[in-house]
Amino acid sequence: MQRELGHTGLSVKAIGLGAMPLSIDGRPSEARALAVIEAFVAGGGDFIDTANVYCLDDDDIGHNERLIQQALREIGATDQVIVATKGGLRRPGGAWVADGNPDWLRLSCERSLRALQIDCITLYQLHAVDPKVDLRRSLDALIRLKEEGMIAHLGLSNVSVAQIEQALTLSPIVSVQNRCNLFDKRDCRNGLIEFCQTQRISYIPYSPVGGHHGHLRLGREPLLGQLAAKYRVSPYRVALAWLLGQGGHILPIPGASKVASVQDSLRAVELALDAEEMAALDRLPDL
Repeated sequence: MQRELGHTGLSVKAIGLGAMPLSIDGRPSEARALAVIEAFVAGGGDFIDTANVYCLDDDDIGHNERLIQQALREIGATDQVIVATKGGLRRPGGAWVADGNPDWLRLSCERSLRALQIDCITLYQLHAVDPKVDLRRSLDALIRLKEEGMIAHLGLSNVSVAQIEQALTLSPIVSVQNRCNLFDKRDCRNGLIEFCQTQRISYIPYSPVGGHHGHLRLGREPLLGQLAAKYRVSPYRVALAWLLGQGGHILPIPGASKVASVQDSLRAVELALDAEEMAALDRLPDL
């Protein structure tokens, strides 16, 4: 199952890889991390989401990007995989702090280019809106980087419909990455997912199986267990199939730190839930 990335004409497999778990606190060994990326590509995966701040702290900036570049180089897949990255946060002492200052965004982009060892980033996303910096200033900085050839396409992350609308007055936006899963359906209810579809913007749900707490709940939810047993799949695959069923513009990026998790997630494209099952899952209460 292939899906277009926004309105770019680029086509990617409908399940991507969220690479964050490979570089943050509790990360696996480098050997295992490389094996996860290799398994993803071997399974047909061709879209990896990262960020300069997927690391331990400010002294470790770019760890995830360097890891991905190393893995793709070693398996000879640098031209086969789209790597989307982000800028607009810092990691002082391991905290997550928004910084949409134009100078920081430029420096972040330049460092990401070096870490990924490329001349142009296919998809560069504003990681979060900085409440201390006008969104227009942050976007103007990214637009200049695009005009200079450092970025091919722009995306947003952790945004509202109003912020997307504002961004669209300044530049084409090809993707929006927000948190969404069976236990956090805010963007299903507030119209954001539908808005993205009408604008031909890819909606990239992160934490698509709920993050740590949602991951645990998936294993305890009776309905998930029933559907998993019916189709002889994991509950996580059911959760991903539900997301894919929200529209043809949905591109989930489940995180993984184990090869088995990557292999299971990629097979979610094989599972088609019927309307009654989708509706039942829609009714599950959020956390």
